[in-house]
Amino acid sequence: MLDAAIALLAERPGAGMQAIATAAGVTRQTVYAHYASRDALLTAVVDRVTQEAVAAMDAAELDECPAAEALLRLQEIGWQLFRRHPVLAQAGALPMSREDDETHHEPVSARLTRLVERGQEAGEFDPAPSAAWLVAAVTALGHAAGREVAADRMPADEAAAALRSATLRVLGASPGNT
Repeated sequence: MLDAAIALLAERPGAGMQAIATAAGVTRQTVYAHYASRDALLTAVVDRVTQEAVAAMDAAELDECPAAEALLRLQEIGWQLFRRHPVLAQAGALPMSREDDETHHEPVSARLTRLVERGQEAGEFDPAPSAAWLVAAVTALGHAAGREVAADRMPADEAAAALRSATLRVLGASPGNT
């Protein structure tokens, strides 16, 4: 059922529970038996996509290259997932407790924090701001880029380029480090 929802939501991010049930070959009541609401189903989709993101980040061998390059790889993984799963644009609007939101972000935030700390220690990134602040700023930039694409105010390629540039500036990365 979740696989069918993910596939359908990739084509039609606004699809309702009936369409998802039809795609899964079950009744709407069956979908509701597993997911009390569309928000609960979207949360399960975000969980699955987060697992996919973590696997892709681990496969990208982020620790094997300079921190700035690794950070750009990490962002590219995010854009690939965003393109494959446009429903992620809706995820930010889900009613979620702070604890649940942190749980969803933690796998990415932990990797990003390690990258920023490594970049600061290696002199690739500005050592003055705390790594936590830089991670929050980079995360906010990523969300802003995603919102611009979702709202059709920017094409995805333009937003990705703007995000790369802004991220490197926020981190204080020198152009020679990428």
